[in-house]
Amino acid sequence: MTADAQKHDRLKPDASIAEQEESPLVWSARWSLTTRILAVNILAVALLAGGFYYLDTYRSRLVDTRIEVMKDQLAMLDSALEAARPDQRERLISEFAEATESRLRFYAADGRRLSDSFATGPATYTLRDPDLQPWKRDAARAMDRGIDWIVGAPSYPDFHEPRVDRAQSWPEVVEAQASDRVASRFRYAPERTPLLSAARVVDLETPQTVLMTLNARDITRTVRAERFRIAIVLFVVLLTSVLLSLFLARTIVRPLRRLARAAVRVRLGRAREVVVPRLPSRRDEIGTLARALSDMTQALRERIDAGEHFAADVTHELKNPIASVRSAIEGLGRVKSDEQRAQLLSIADEDVRRLDRLVSDISEASRVDAQLSRTLFEPIDVGMMIESMLASRAARVDADAPHPRLAFARPRKGTTVVMGDGHRLERAIDNVIDNAISFSPETGLVCISATRLGDEVHVKVDDDGPGIEPAQRDAIFRRFHSERPPGAFGRHSGLGLAIARTIVEGHSGTISAKDRDDGKPGASLLITLPAREGGHPAG
Repeated sequence: MTADAQKHDRLKPDASIAEQEESPLVWSARWSLTTRILAVNILAVALLAGGFYYLDTYRSRLVDTRIEVMKDQLAMLDSALEAARPDQRERLISEFAEATESRLRFYAADGRRLSDSFATGPATYTLRDPDLQPWKRDAARAMDRGIDWIVGAPSYPDFHEPRVDRAQSWPEVVEAQASDRVASRFRYAPERTPLLSAARVVDLETPQTVLMTLNARDITRTVRAERFRIAIVLFVVLLTSVLLSLFLARTIVRPLRRLARAAVRVRLGRAREVVVPRLPSRRDEIGTLARALSDMTQALRERIDAGEHFAADVTHELKNPIASVRSAIEGLGRVKSDEQRAQLLSIADEDVRRLDRLVSDISEASRVDAQLSRTLFEPIDVGMMIESMLASRAARVDADAPHPRLAFARPRKGTTVVMGDGHRLERAIDNVIDNAISFSPETGLVCISATRLGDEVHVKVDDDGPGIEPAQRDAIFRRFHSERPPGAFGRHSGLGLAIARTIVEGHSGTISAKDRDDGKPGASLLITLPAREGGHPAG
């Protein structure tokens, strides 16, 4: 994670896990990601399959339209028969049946069949026997039945030629005779093509009922052709959808599984031997997640290493004062003079104080990073903070005791404002000042300044000490690193500058050591912090 990201995260208030996590839906928690991708894409194809429902409605409209046409044709036939002479009617009926490709039958009021266009002329249609047709037609009829069942199409009766052809054998004829209006029926021919019929009472010399039947194979051909086109489109869309879903699942699920396996291995304590894939070629969210997990794993490794090194350093630093206290206590039983006993007690007292400082600084060093991650940053005027620190320090220090003097170049109010934790920043700067005082002679001068340069606030502390060798300028910020004159040994834990660096870096800043800018002997420690946006630069 970058320093800017850390700063951005720290500027946000803490949120509970319940607020940060979204409750997954029950169905999504049970299905894998691949299944959900397939389900969503196939659902869109299923909506396209709804076109079959439209085709059933389309067929119904074709049938209704054809029946209305038959009713209009019967009305025209009635008018033509009334206007024609009796000797012209047979030829007129034959020509009408041939023109409409229908079969016309006339029934008397008592039910007798008076005439049949198929008996007086050529048949205009033939009912085909499905048993004599090729298997392709059987398959087409099976598909028709299946689709009708799927879409819930209404069922129609099958057509059977009556053994005795009378008016009572045709419900539409009986209905037309009883109501004196046109009646119609829809039946399926043996080969499952529509067979439409319409009956109407015509007034000739005697009332007769004409029955018009029509085998509308063209309706079946039209519906099948449309269904075939939709089926082709549906198949192509389904195949494309499945392939795209599998491709999408492959590009999403597979890297997620790799990341999940690496995360499990890290959780099982194998972080050092796990290489989390960074997926550098991916510029999408999966690549961002992979690189974030890789960075997180690297940070975890560094924290583990730092923890191990810190524990080893703590053990090493605690052993020396403990061994010294033990030697002093063991020596108390052997010495005889009060002077030697007092000397041993002084050594023990100094070692106990040293242990107390070590434990306090170790506790501070171990907590500071975690506390910074949970702290809500606020605007801090570094100039005013340093001025307050120095006033408190002056009140605590004995004025008669020799000590280096402190000089602070106070900046203009509001020019050195940063976002941070005031208590922690005060601790960091105080540690740096303590370090400068410890290296300066009693008559020396420690110069402190706070200025704003561009988008940064610089805090500089100069001392009058011996200075810092270039090779040691990075090492002085490591834990338990302390190189001091013999008289000052044991009075510092070696954690002050390490704690200062942790606090400064936690504020997205830097701390470094260099020679003084004025060329005088001594060292200069520079703290650089990002200035608060919208602040007033010096000038």
